Amino acid sequence: MMKRIFSQGLIFSFGLLIFFCALSCRADVNPQDEFASQRQKMVVEQLQSRGLSNKNVLRVMKKVHRHKFVPQHLRHLAYGDHPLPIGEGQTISQPYIVALMTEVINPDKKMKVLEIGTGSGYQAAVLAELCGSVYTIEIVETLGLRAQKILSELYQNVHVRIGDGYQGWPEAAPFDAIIVTCAPTKVPQPLADQLKEGGKMVIPVGEAGSQELVVLTKKGGKLSRQAVIPVRFVPMVDDKGKTY
Repeated sequence: MMKRIFSQGLIFSFGLLIFFCALSCRADVNPQDEFASQRQKMVVEQLQSRGLSNKNVLRVMKKVHRHKFVPQHLRHLAYGDHPLPIGEGQTISQPYIVALMTEVINPDKKMKVLEIGTGSGYQAAVLAELCGSVYTIEIVETLGLRAQKILSELYQNVHVRIGDGYQGWPEAAPFDAIIVTCAPTKVPQPLADQLKEGGKMVIPVGEAGSQELVVLTKKGGKLSRQAVIPVRFVPMVDDKGKTY
């Protein structure tokens, strides 16, 4: 009888242990973060499978809530392998492109980065997690103000300006890196001038239908050029809508 009671006691204690361990595990997961598993899957299937390997970039891509930067009715598509419309004829780039452009500049906490084409604010958010300061310019006022509101609630190191990105942000220059998320037909000279010696600019260049993502590295005041992949971005335009 004593053996039987002892065995039952062990079983009961073991059951309690499993129960409390399960509670502890569930406590580590934010029940309000319904997209956590989708971000994990996105990183594994869309980024790592394509060769992206920077641990910090992958960590941030798992962390930043992309769904907060897309229209409410499209949030269920936020972690798909494609761009999404954000209004005003603009799009949020597919996650792979955001991660690729970020990995290319090899971000760290000492860097000051300029982004041209704030759009939804998602790329700026990724950069804010990895870099010391981010300056981002959006020519479409509606988008810029919306992104500024979201970013200001999340980060203290992001500065948003409404204006013509072709001209850059001269008073904050030079920049350790520049990321351009709209495509001019040629590299803007003001941006080349504002890039720090040894810095990198990643930018899509070319006419619609024949754009190429390139990495420019400044050495001795000149830009060396390396092609990455063919891409399709919205064109870079001035305040009159004319394509650069």
